[in-house]
Amino acid sequence: MVKVKTKLVSWDEVVEWCRLLALKVEEDSWRPDLVVAVARGGYVPARLICDFLDIHDLVSLQILHWGKAAEITAEAHVKYPYTLNLSGKKILLVDDIIDTGDSVIIAKKFITENWKPAELKVAAMQWISPVAKIKPDYFVEDVKDWIWYQYPWTRAEDTTNFFEKILDEKAKEGKNEWSLEELIGEFKAWYGIDVGEKYYSLALKRLLDSGLLTEAGENIYRYMKEKRVSK
Repeated sequence: MVKVKTKLVSWDEVVEWCRLLALKVEEDSWRPDLVVAVARGGYVPARLICDFLDIHDLVSLQILHWGKAAEITAEAHVKYPYTLNLSGKKILLVDDIIDTGDSVIIAKKFITENWKPAELKVAAMQWISPVAKIKPDYFVEDVKDWIWYQYPWTRAEDTTNFFEKILDEKAKEGKNEWSLEELIGEFKAWYGIDVGEKYYSLALKRLLDSGLLTEAGENIYRYMKEKRVSK
C-alpha cells in the first residue's frame, strides 16, 4: 500500500500548466512588468510564464524554512535579501505549488515592504486549498486532497530524500542492509511512482558519497544510521 501519495509530474504537464497560467493572466486583462520567481521551486514555471507572456524581466528571491544544522527556524525567511526599486511596477510572483503558503507569504511581504511595487499578484500551478494560508491570484489546479507533486527539477533530490526516509524507517525494524533492487522495490511500494534507473543510481551514489550508505558486499549496501542528519 502506498504510504505517501505522490504524483510524478512530466515536463509536458509543466509546460501546459504554465501556458494555462499565462492565459489566466491575459484573461484578467492584467500584464506584469516583471516576474519574480520564488526560488528554488518557482524558477522553471516563472521562466515559462515569461515566455508565454513575452515578458523579458525576471528575477528571483530565495526563501528558506531551514536554518543551521537542519533546525527549523521560527518562520520562513529570505536567504539572500537584496534591494530593487520597483516603484510603479506591476509584479507577478511565481511559485510551483502553494501548500502551506509560507514561502509566498514571506516573499510577498519582503517585496512589498522593500521593493515597493505598485501592484503584486501571485501565480502557482497548484494550490492545496485545504492547508494553504494564502490563495494565489492565478492557479491551474485546486488540489483538495494532499499529494506530493514530484516535479522534474527536484527528481534527483526527492529520490535521494525518499531513499533516506525508507532506510531510516526500516532501520527501526532492524533492516540495515539493502541491494539497490530491494530499495527500488520499496520506493515504488511507498510512493507509487517509478522515477527511472538513472535517478535511482544517482540517489544511490549520493548516499554512498555522503557516507549514509557503505558497500557491504557485492551489490549490497549498509545503512549507517548514526551518520544521518534530518533534512
